[in-house]
Amino acid sequence: MMNLRVVAAELIGTFILVGFGCLSAIAAGASGVPTSLMVPFGFGLSLLAGIAIFGHVSGAHFNPAVTLAALFDGRISLVGAIAYGIAQVIGAVLGALAILALFNKDAVDAVRNTPASVISDAQAFGIEAVLTAVFVAVILTVTARASSQAIFVIPLTLMMIHFVAVPISGASVNPARSLGPAIVAGDYAHLWVYLSAPFLGSLIGWGVYRLMGIFDEGAGAESQGERGYEEALLDD
Repeated sequence: MMNLRVVAAELIGTFILVGFGCLSAIAAGASGVPTSLMVPFGFGLSLLAGIAIFGHVSGAHFNPAVTLAALFDGRISLVGAIAYGIAQVIGAVLGALAILALFNKDAVDAVRNTPASVISDAQAFGIEAVLTAVFVAVILTVTARASSQAIFVIPLTLMMIHFVAVPISGASVNPARSLGPAIVAGDYAHLWVYLSAPFLGSLIGWGVYRLMGIFDEGAGAESQGERGYEEALLDD
C-alpha cells in the first residue's frame, strides 16, 4: 500500500515550491527588483526548503518530469508515479489558489509560464526540453553518486535554470508548476509547451544519465546510492 505520508510530502512540497516561487515574482514587482533577479532565488530556495523537509520521506520530486525519469530508471513503480503526479498537480493548484486568496486573479495570471514575445512556442519548447534534460540528469546523477550533496546541488541547478530562462521561456521545467496557475487563472495559452517539453526533456536527461553509466565501472552498484533519496513506494 502506498504510504499516505509519502503522497502528502509530494503535495505539500509542490505547494511550497509553486506557492513561494510564484510569490517571489509578485514580490519582485512590488519591490521594484527585476523579476529575473528575484525569481531564481525564490524557486531555488523554495526547492531547498522542500528537500530539507521532505527529501527523506518521498525523495522530494515535486515535479512530474522528475517522477517520469525516476519511473524509467526503476526508482519508483508505475502506481507510485501516478500517485506522485496527482499529488504534485494538486499541490501546484493549491499553491496558485493561495496566490489567488492573498491577491487576485490578475496576480495568478501574472505568474503563469508564457514565452517572451520575441520567441515562438516552438523555440520555447526547445528551451524547456533542453533545460529539463539538464535538470533531470543532474538530479539522477547527484542522488546516485553524492546524495549528501543533493540538497544543495539540485536547488542551485534550478536557480541557474531560472537565471537563464525566466526572461525567455519563463523557466518552468515542471508541468505541475505551469498547470496549477493556468487552471486557477483559467488561461491555457501556451500551456502545451510546458506540459510536453519537460517530459521530453526528462527522457533525454534520463538517457544521458544512463549512457554515462555505461562507461562507469561502478554503475552496477548505483542502486544502493539511489535508494536513500528516491525511495518512492513505502509500506505502511
